[in-house]
Amino acid sequence: MTALLDLKAQLNIIDTNEADDDLLTGMVGDALDHTGRAIGAEAQLSYDELPGGLRRAVLMLAAHFYENREAVLVGINASELPLGFWDLISPHRKWVF
Repeated sequence: MTALLDLKAQLNIIDTNEADDDLLTGMVGDALDHTGRAIGAEAQLSYDELPGGLRRAVLMLAAHFYENREAVLVGINASELPLGFWDLISPHRKWVF
């Protein structure tokens, strides 16, 4: 599957138009960039070459970007889920002291 199809499955999106596909593809790219920085990757990440845990982290982050398009949540209590993004990327981080 491609990143776009995986993200649509993550979001339970059945039918979208081309503009939505472009938006979702951009969000996958942003999530890949963020994940790459978070793990200390030296090169641009390729979704197709990622191990399962990092793929899931990218999808979770891209889905978050899609569901929360503003910088602030109003009238909602939000909390980080256990076994979420940071837990998934932790084994892949390059630690530098």
